[in-house]
Amino acid sequence: MKAAVVTEQGLRLQDVPVPKPGPEQVLVKLKAIGLNRADLGVASGHMHGSVGGPGTIPGMEGAGEVVEVGPGVPDTIRPGMAVMGGIAGAYAEYGLADYGRLNPVPEGLSWEVAASLPVALQTMHDAVVTHGQVRPGTTLMIQGASSGVGLMGMMIGKRMGARLVVGSSTNPERRARLAEFGADLAVDTNDPAWVDQVLAMTDGVGVDTVVDQISGKLMSRTLAATAILGRIVNVGRLGGFKAEFDFDLHAQRRITYVGVTFRTRTKEEVREIVRKMRADLWPAVQAGELRLPIDRILALDEVTEALAHMKANRHLGKIVMRVG
Repeated sequence: MKAAVVTEQGLRLQDVPVPKPGPEQVLVKLKAIGLNRADLGVASGHMHGSVGGPGTIPGMEGAGEVVEVGPGVPDTIRPGMAVMGGIAGAYAEYGLADYGRLNPVPEGLSWEVAASLPVALQTMHDAVVTHGQVRPGTTLMIQGASSGVGLMGMMIGKRMGARLVVGSSTNPERRARLAEFGADLAVDTNDPAWVDQVLAMTDGVGVDTVVDQISGKLMSRTLAATAILGRIVNVGRLGGFKAEFDFDLHAQRRITYVGVTFRTRTKEEVREIVRKMRADLWPAVQAGELRLPIDRILALDEVTEALAHMKANRHLGKIVMRVG
């Protein structure tokens, strides 16, 4: 099969053997692949948890047809079935997935749209609902809201009954579109007044939950925008891995700060995350109510261009590669 492989000379499209499914694994013939920011580091040769280094095939989500199942896979997943989900080494014509990370592709959903959804759905349901505890009547802020995951976070917040959703983006064009995805207030975190804007919108209280994809130098300002007894769920660190943290403000506001990542989750934990997401959101997915804009569709042999487009950080929503 063709696959994009990390080499000492960079990412190269190569012929490699089709993988064989082991116990509880499913072999999927990919039709479309969703790109995620973590792919940039892996494609550059860096480690992402236990994944990375020469010989690695990047990619973590896609959609396609089941070709073969390993021992222990439930009979609800069969060859020929259209599936979408977390698929390891997805920058290829075939990929392996744990059966618990797969969902059936709803009728009428294109391969490209199906490939754009799995990571955003499971990541943001886990962050917004499970750890962020967003419920009817609560308030939510998504830091870094114009990414595919960020847009999904706002939509999930609204779906779960948040009465106010705030989204941040430093890009004026993308910020202007956040209202299409549920933002009641869109702020520019380069503007020194953004915390005051959030406080004004919440009657001086601050938001109940922040899902933070930025961190870095924004951290202490994010604390100031969070309500007493609020929650900050750290999903990403696009603004930096280390920065000043106002411990006194954190203590005064009695904020619960939660770090989440899939890198240290067990197989069973991820299956449970997918199960919870499906229980709350699958009717909306089937009805087409939770969809992300596709910024650009490229072919697998255009993988270098696709990653460069993502690195430039000028896209709204998802970048997808089509296979075949």
